[in-house]
This record gives sequence, structure tokens and C-alpha cells, in this order.
Amino acid sequence: MLKHSILVAAALSLAHLATAADAPRSPTPRSQPDVFSITTVAKGIEHGWGFAFLPDNRILVTERPGRMRIVGTDGSLSAPLQGLPRIAVVGQGGLLDVTLSPDFATDRLVYFSFAEAGDGGVGTAVARGRLAASSLENVQVIWRQQPKVDGGNHFGSRIVFRGDGTLFITLGDRYSHREKVQNLGTTIGKVVRINADGSVPRDNPFVGRAGALPEIWSYGHRNVQAAALHPQTRELWTIEHGARGGDELNNPQAGRNYGWPVITYGVDYSGEKIGEGTAKAGMEQPVYYWDPVIAPAGAVFYTGQAFAQWQGDLFVGSMNPGGLVRLDLEDGRVRQETRYLGELRERIRDVQQGSDGLLYVLTDESRGRVLRLAPKKR
Repeated sequence: MLKHSILVAAALSLAHLATAADAPRSPTPRSQPDVFSITTVAKGIEHGWGFAFLPDNRILVTERPGRMRIVGTDGSLSAPLQGLPRIAVVGQGGLLDVTLSPDFATDRLVYFSFAEAGDGGVGTAVARGRLAASSLENVQVIWRQQPKVDGGNHFGSRIVFRGDGTLFITLGDRYSHREKVQNLGTTIGKVVRINADGSVPRDNPFVGRAGALPEIWSYGHRNVQAAALHPQTRELWTIEHGARGGDELNNPQAGRNYGWPVITYGVDYSGEKIGEGTAKAGMEQPVYYWDPVIAPAGAVFYTGQAFAQWQGDLFVGSMNPGGLVRLDLEDGRVRQETRYLGELRERIRDVQQGSDGLLYVLTDESRGRVLRLAPKKR
């Protein structure tokens, strides 16, 4: 009887692990050609990383080598804005994301992330400054990743404002420092949430916990380079790079552990196993994963009228194999994945929706472009 009970318990345990590990995997659909009417809005952008629309429809765009420019409504590129802090341009690091204050019409504040050198090496930082005609004024760094470490990879990072005025910052594991990801005393491999001035919200999940940094929202992330706020639920959704296989779509919840590098659906670039498998008690499963990868970068939930049939869908940029990925989400799950723009053979680093309801993408090339995507007339 005892032996039977042990066998039943073991079977139930194995069944639980199998179920827990059964995250949906992308079917890797082929890119659909000839769907959009594509217009080049601006060109000559060197390794563009992020962009944001100004109220007058000009575009702020960042170039990873350390320049922020304004794209005019005629497609012209301004000279680099003055006033930026010293930026560490190393490997994948440099000038990264950019977004506007929710009160930009009155405060003119621009928030941006970048790689910053300091004691110990380099880390992701976030600064803000007031946009003037050709510069950012009164620039101040409001948050810094801890600790700074050596290496030039996996900085994250996207900046997403929540409806309450706080902002999420997505981060990376800095590639060769993944052993720090599960340590709540660092912000390596985390999503953090701060107030607009850099202070910590009192309702963050680790506030008051000994040994944990209070700005941490969630942890166990590898390299989150795409993030967007759901238009109805107002929750954060993120897409992070896996290793060989294992790119993940997540809906990070306060205080939750998303597993890296203990659990993952990918393997190391050498082909060796990473961690303990694909599931472990106390660690969250992704909503969806990709193997082979899409190398995600930039994301937006579509809410416009130009593509009314896609309202509520999540668009994600792909750098490898390149293109645009659309996820039809229903009840927090991926119902269908469709891919576009594969014929361009370009790395898409960011995607946004314009005030005209059209989609805009930024390519990450030595002479990159901002492209406008409109419905193709049949």
C-alpha cells in the first residue's frame, strides 16, 4: 500500500512538471508578403534603437552610437541634440530607448535609457531632460542599474509609463553575469518600477524586504528589449531574448520570478544545457515562447482604425530573421501569430503607432530607416 502511494505521488509530481513545462511554442509561421503599403519616412539613421512621436508629428529617434535626433515632418534629420550625458558605446550598449513624459505638453520632459560607465564597468541608466529647440536641458540621471559590471551585451532596455505615472524599466542580465539574476540585491536581469523622479513607489513588491532592492518589480529575466502596456488591462507585457531558442512573451506580475537562468526553453550558444530544465516550483512559465528565436525588439499594442481588424493585437519587432510579428491575444493567451516584412531582410528594432493610426517601424542598420506601414489597396 505504501509502495502504491509513493508511485501515485511520483506520477502526480511528474504529471505536474509536464503540465507546468507545457508553455505554447511558436509554430514559426512564414512571413506574409505584400500586405502593407510601405513608405520611407526618414533614412540615414545609424543603428536606430528607439523613437517617440512628438505632439506635432515630428519624431525623436535615438542612434545607438550616442546621438538623439529629431525627424522633421519632411523626413529631414536634425543635427544631434546637445546636452546628453556621457554615453558608453560598447558592444550592444549605447543610447537606447526614448519616451515622452505623460505630461509632455506642459513639462516637455524626455526620458531615455543608455549604457553608462562607472566604478566596476558599465550598466544601464535612465535620465530625463527638458526638450528645447536643439538640445535637452537640465538633464539628470534618475536611475542606475546595480552593480556596474564588465562586458558589452544585454543592457535591455525599454521604458514604459504606467497609467499612475510610474515607469517600468526593462533590463538585461549583462550576458556574462547571469548568476546575479536571481539575486534580489542587484538589478541585473530585472524589471524595475520607479516614480517619474527616480524615487521608489511605496507599493512595489519588495519594499521593506531585507536584502532586496525596493525598485524591483519582477526578476528572472534574460534580456528584455520589447515592452508595452495593454490598452485595456493596463498591465505590462514584455518580450525577452532567449539564448539559442527560448525567446519569451511574459506578462510580468509584481514580485514574480520568471526563471532565468534556472529554467529556460533555450540552450547555450555552445549547445550545452542551461539550468535545471524548463520548469521549477516557484518560477513562472512564459505565456508563449519562440524556438527558433525572433530576436525581439520593440512592441506596441495596436488601438487604431487603419487596421481595425487588428485592434488589441501586439506587434513585435524582429531582428532575426527580421520583420514584424503580430500576436492575436485572447484572455491572456496567444491565439495566433502572423509575420510580415520578411522580404525587407532588415532588423526591426522598434515599432510604434502614429496619431494617424498607422504603424511605424525603425530599422537597425548602418543606414537605417523609419518606415510607415499603411493598408495596401487591393
